Amino acid sequence: MRLVFAGTPEVAVPALDALIASERHEVAAVVTRPDAPAGRGRRLVASPVAERAEEAGIEVLKPSRPRDEDFLARLRELAPDCCPVVAYGALLPRVALDIPAHGWVNLHFSLLPAWRGAAPVQHSLLAGDEITGASTFLIEEGLDSGPVYGTVTEQVRPTDTSGDLLTRLAFAGAGLLEATMDGIEDGTLKAVPQPSEGVTLAPKITVEDAHVDWSAPALRVDRVVRACTPAPGAWTTLRGERLKLIQVTALPERTDLAPGQLAVGKNNVYVGTGSYAVELVWVQAQGKKPMRAADWARGVRIGVGETLGS
Repeated sequence: MRLVFAGTPEVAVPALDALIASERHEVAAVVTRPDAPAGRGRRLVASPVAERAEEAGIEVLKPSRPRDEDFLARLRELAPDCCPVVAYGALLPRVALDIPAHGWVNLHFSLLPAWRGAAPVQHSLLAGDEITGASTFLIEEGLDSGPVYGTVTEQVRPTDTSGDLLTRLAFAGAGLLEATMDGIEDGTLKAVPQPSEGVTLAPKITVEDAHVDWSAPALRVDRVVRACTPAPGAWTTLRGERLKLIQVTALPERTDLAPGQLAVGKNNVYVGTGSYAVELVWVQAQGKKPMRAADWARGVRIGVGETLGS
């Protein structure tokens, strides 16, 4: 089939690569978000998908809005049979959805109807899911509500961060998306409506959502840290300054610390929670690089009775 691929971040690149390498399909163009400021100099930088498409010599479209007439006109000229989508990041209007004969097919990183929305992997970790996965579905005007073509499952590992899990799903999902394109072309794959039961929502995780509440149980603290790594980054405060939490380990055997209370050993840093303690393993102080928590604690000289988040 003749395809126009839509996607923006790094997590969409494996799927684009799979479709470029496919002998059955032609990626005629790529749609991505406009260049965005990045780095200290805030210079405009192309998205990872745009960079990969340019390397492959594929036309790149960067509409400020998908309803722009110039973009819609070019999409009609390209005449795609189908438009596969991975984390594009903009709402597609009905006029755009109607252009390809087989519609726009989204690769979503959850087992729909669970975790519809912008942050399915993060919410899956926050909820403590043991199994998650990816789904391909036909985009409708509702929020991730269209009929599903196929799924793959993935076990959630006890130490998974959202970055770890999303990386695995990106590669597993790439194969699923390619197989979905094959099935649509063959006429052997039909989309099945999502069940009305089991719908959960996964809105974007905000910086405030990533603020660790030390009165919560240790299990919840661990989930927040893993779900918010690498972005937006779980955090707390010490002496009025932010401290990013990159990795913690729960310690059910230690129950002597009050919520937020710090205890520093020779090579370890412990913090009390609403249940038992956690060990801080990796942290990042404001304006500093990530470091071992024990090295950070030696540098700031934690006092007796000091607490995080106070």
